[in-house]
Order: sequence, then structure tokens, then C-alpha cells
Amino acid sequence: MRTFLLRRLLAAIPLIIVVTFITKTLLVLSPGDYLDTLRMNPTISQDYIDQMTRLYHLDSHNVIERYWYWLWPALRGDFGYSFIYHQGVWGMIGERALNTLLLTGSALVFSWGVAIPLGVLAAVFRNKWIDKLCGFISFFGLSIPSVFFSLLLVLFAARTGLFPPGGIHNQANWEFMTGWQKLTDSVWHLVLPTVVLGTIGLAQFMRQMRSEMIETLSQDYIRTARAKGLSWRRVIVRHALGNAINPLVTLFGFSLSSLLAGALLTEFVFGWPGLGTVIYEALRDKDEPLVMAAVTMLALMLVAGNLIADLLLARIDPRIRLE
Repeated sequence: MRTFLLRRLLAAIPLIIVVTFITKTLLVLSPGDYLDTLRMNPTISQDYIDQMTRLYHLDSHNVIERYWYWLWPALRGDFGYSFIYHQGVWGMIGERALNTLLLTGSALVFSWGVAIPLGVLAAVFRNKWIDKLCGFISFFGLSIPSVFFSLLLVLFAARTGLFPPGGIHNQANWEFMTGWQKLTDSVWHLVLPTVVLGTIGLAQFMRQMRSEMIETLSQDYIRTARAKGLSWRRVIVRHALGNAINPLVTLFGFSLSSLLAGALLTEFVFGWPGLGTVIYEALRDKDEPLVMAAVTMLALMLVAGNLIADLLLARIDPRIRLE
């Protein structure tokens, strides 16, 4: 197990280097930089602009040189200071990453918690009205764009007042709330973005679960279990479900990447203070240290997601030996 973990961690190093190098290349080759905004401000002296240019090497258009000037301090844990927020980017990214992980984790629980039972029901009652209803839900999840769905739910929240239309908690009364009130308020703000983001993986998981369950129910050991007099419920829960769910675990790492990609847009629409809003603001203002730190964090989260998927698969399936 330790050999496997070490091998996966070593394989993640070139992946992170390639991702960050491509990001730095796009930042360097794109026109303009953060100082262009400062140059239009008559109250900022040219000496300050020249000092910032030398400090962050913005006068160089050599991609390798600019990347090295970022990589060497980053290897020592120094990811620089944000041009916009005037603070260390890694501490700020860590706080925003926790908010993104909260949203993506809630979306995973929602999508898995809904998709697995519906996929099982669709397989057991194949070609019945339940199967057709589950197929409609799957078709809806695959068809509707996440941004459009987000806007629809924001409109729904604004018209009905049942849910807050955005944010992570009630900014006005947060300081005066008790611990329980803060928890319920945060959960209430989490509902709509979780539904939007969870719908992305819901359709895929449901279709996969249905097909795997149909194939599993046709196996000989299922017929043998039924011939022994076991009930359908016991056969499905104790014998079929464990084998049918294995392919869904392998999709965990890939689903995390799609959830993170969808979270960037969902966070922006709902005003969720995660990595999505930070990356948008950083790209808009060409805040290079903040963009690089955010991309590095996303790459680390994807590597961790794929590693967790492999460990979960080994845990639930004793036939797999990672060694």
C-alpha cells in the first residue's frame, strides 16, 4: 500500500508542473498585465510601477524565465502576494478551497445519495413507469446547462423567498447568531448550489448504476441466491449492490474534476466565496500569483480525488490488490 501511495504521489509531480507551466504560459502570452490598470491612475507614480515590474519580472516575456521565478519560491512554500487583495495568496486560497470542498462534497453526497437508489429502482423495475421517470430525470440532468439551471434557481429563490439567492451565510446577522443558527443558516445557503452542482453527476451516476445493476441481476449467483429462497431485498442489498457499485467508485476521481469545473461557474452565479470567484477575479485583473496558486490548489484536489477513488475501490472490493 505504501509503495502504491508513493508511486501515485511521485506521478502527481510532473502533472502539477505541466498544468502550472501551461497556466503561466497563457498568462505571459496574453496581452496586458495588472500594471496596465495602475498606469491609468494618475496618483500612482512611475517609480512604483517600475518597482512592481522588477519585483514580479513583468517586463520579461520569456515563459521559462517567468515560470522559474514563480516555481522556485513556490517550492519553498512562498506563492507570492495578491495584486488585488495585498496579502499572501496561499492563506487566502486555503480558506476559499475549504468553501469549494464544502460545496463539491455536498454535491457528491447529493448526487450519490439520489443516483444510487434511483439507479437500483430503474434496474429492478426495468421498462416500468419508475424506470421511465428515472430516465427523464437523467435526461434532464444531462441536457440542462449548469449556468442556466443556476439562474433558474436564483430566480426561484428571489420570487418565492424559500431559499437565499446567493452567498454562504447571512452577512447582516451573522455576528449575532448562535452556533446552531449559524449552522442552519449555512446549510440553507448551501441547498441551491448543491442541487445545481449535484445534478451534473446525478445523471451520469444514475445511468451507470442502472446498467451495472441490470448486468449484475442477470448473473448466475443472483439466480442461485433467489433459488435458495432469499428475498429480493436481501439479494439486491447483500449480493448485487456491492458488485454493481464498483464502477461508480472508479468514476469518483473523474466526477470530482467535472464537479470542480462546474463549481467555478456555480460559485460565480450564486456568489459562493470559493475558488471559482477568486479565479474569475484574478483572471479579470491579471493577478498572476493568485491565478497560479488557485490552479495549483485545483490540481492538488484532483490528484487527491483520484487517489481517494483508488483507495475506496480497494477497500470495498477485496479482489483488488494495490500492491
